[in-house]
Amino acid sequence: MNLIHLFLATTLIGAALLPNTSLAAESAWPQWRGPNRDGQFTGPAWPEKLDTNHLHLTWRVELGPSYSGPIVSGDRVFTTESKEKKFEVVTALDRTTGKELWRAQWDGAMTVPFFAKANGDWIRATPACDGESLFVAGMRDLLVCLDAQTGKERWRFDFVKKMQAPAPDFGFICSPLVDGEFVYAQAGASFVKLNKRTGELVWRSLIDKGGMWGSVFSSPVFAELAGRRQLVAQMREKLAGVDPADGKVLWEQPIEAFRGMNILTPVADKDTIFTSTYGGKTIGFKVAQANGNFTLTETWKHKAQGYMSTPVVIDGVAYNHLKSQRIMAIEVESGRELWTSDQSFGKYMSLVAQGDRILALDQRGQLFLFRANKQKFEQIDKRKLTDAETWAHLASAGDQLFVRELNALTAYQWRGRDSKAALTP
Repeated sequence: MNLIHLFLATTLIGAALLPNTSLAAESAWPQWRGPNRDGQFTGPAWPEKLDTNHLHLTWRVELGPSYSGPIVSGDRVFTTESKEKKFEVVTALDRTTGKELWRAQWDGAMTVPFFAKANGDWIRATPACDGESLFVAGMRDLLVCLDAQTGKERWRFDFVKKMQAPAPDFGFICSPLVDGEFVYAQAGASFVKLNKRTGELVWRSLIDKGGMWGSVFSSPVFAELAGRRQLVAQMREKLAGVDPADGKVLWEQPIEAFRGMNILTPVADKDTIFTSTYGGKTIGFKVAQANGNFTLTETWKHKAQGYMSTPVVIDGVAYNHLKSQRIMAIEVESGRELWTSDQSFGKYMSLVAQGDRILALDQRGQLFLFRANKQKFEQIDKRKLTDAETWAHLASAGDQLFVRELNALTAYQWRGRDSKAALTP
């Protein structure tokens, strides 16, 4: 066999051993809002149709209730559920077939305050996976680390017991963030950094009152602001930038919201931070640095109110689902409103962007495909996926789309993808 034939044979054998496109490493959706925590998807281009010829249901698994978004890593998809009003359960499923690979559970039931009952007592936070370990937030302010392959528990951190922190009235809602050798979470009436391999506490910052006002609703993100990579955390009453090395607060700003309902994850674009609150306003803050000292300046404010949905940013424009249940396009840097849709949607909407397209699932089980258009609201297509509520965030991985209904997980596969579509945000 000559070198050319040897090379071709080796290539074909190697290709045969590789997973298919939908299982490739770049097709992961390993945490809240995707690989970069920004709601952006860079895999195979979506077609401009949502009908069954283009988006095909491949499997459905019945589960207990959950608001956690599914996450995808390697050949498996992970999801959580609350069971028998007593346990919290994590399940690993084969992403191609839906077959259960392992299941882990612990005591985890709790009751939320009466005015939040409409949104249930079940588990809320989206897990995170680094390919080896799965990090799951339980409602009782518990962070559990599991072996992603076997489901075996590696460690757990009980914030109520270890920190003598008040139990959160609304449960552990923040979705953990994994970066390098560490995991970050807003828990224990504070913002914390843990060693991801041992569960050892590295630092604790932004300590607050706890209890009713300690159940942080938002999730942290990393952002490059004023030339420095930092953590951005939105607490119940303020927004802050934190040094990941030591937990030092670099800057902080009070944020107005009804009953501290700062729910969405803040979004950064260049040096501007975008946030929007229930009972407050939509605001842009500019971060600057001089001689190592950071300042935060409010550069604009808009009367529109956000609620639970985190926007996606495309070409400097935030597409934001509002408390009014409409969608607004607004320039992040200037705060200039480009348009607000006449059409209203559900109370919540999870958004995933790809190039100039936005895939959106509202809590009514309705899936939409929008065009990111600065001139006008443009709906490309829509499809009713289920009559069940769909509060969990979408997971888009390879040629698959995973939808967590209140009592089931469903997997869809794209067909007839548009190879000419833009694949970069």
